[in-house]
Amino acid sequence: MISSDLLLALLGGALAGGGVLLLIASLIGWAPRETAGPTLTDRLAPADIGRRLLLGGGLALVALLASGWLVVAIGVGLLGFFATKLFGGAAHGRAEVLRLEALASWTESLRDTIAGAVGLEQAIPASYNAAAPILKPPLALLIDRLHTREPLPDALLKFGDDLNDPGADLILAALILNARLRGPGLRDVLTALSQAAREEMDMRNRIEASRASTRRSVQIITVLTLVVVFGLRFLNPDYVEPYDSVGGQVTLAVVCAIFAAGFLWLRRLSRYDTARRFLDSRPERLTRTGAPS
Repeated sequence: MISSDLLLALLGGALAGGGVLLLIASLIGWAPRETAGPTLTDRLAPADIGRRLLLGGGLALVALLASGWLVVAIGVGLLGFFATKLFGGAAHGRAEVLRLEALASWTESLRDTIAGAVGLEQAIPASYNAAAPILKPPLALLIDRLHTREPLPDALLKFGDDLNDPGADLILAALILNARLRGPGLRDVLTALSQAAREEMDMRNRIEASRASTRRSVQIITVLTLVVVFGLRFLNPDYVEPYDSVGGQVTLAVVCAIFAAGFLWLRRLSRYDTARRFLDSRPERLTRTGAPS
């Protein structure tokens, strides 16, 4: 059993190390990272948070009754709350690829419509029927704005906000410039942009294939870890009896923290950081990034 003097020494060492870290950060500066997207609370709806809390609380209660260890119960509860963050992501990746494919097809349809000496104001509504289902809701809003006599550049900016995709900004930037300047060469630009979108789509498909293997590794490691922990607790309780003490729980908390760091690292390997948007005109995003609102 770990003595109280040793626990105090460990706590003092942790506080001393944290103080040294804060001193170094105050001397050399520690600039916070700029977030390219919304925070976790922005992305989660209240109903989603409620479901996560219910799942995490239920798993924590089961783990507490099964093992009798508070640290394991807290770890399993947190694992249940962040399960979709650790093990999910495939649906979001597929949606990004589908949106890129829809943008490429819509750009080609818009180019072919413009080839008939039709202006953008007439070509955009004409491209609605040929658009992919994932693109139709924001495209319908764009058409409604045009019907209400909203200027085309402003309507296209709001269309980009509805899509919220960096790849769409390149296409919409070309359309906005053409709507303001009415210069030639829009067909050639749209052809090049549609080809670039399809090349990015192929790249995203390859990235998603590699991410799938990493996500599967995270799932296998997590399941095997839980099986070993609860298997030892039930099959060989004498072996894990030292963890019943306060010192054992502190040691177990350190082990769980190391495993959590490993899970987060594996999750980070499976994440694909997309480029930031440059046509984002929403006031809350402009304020967050420091631009004038």
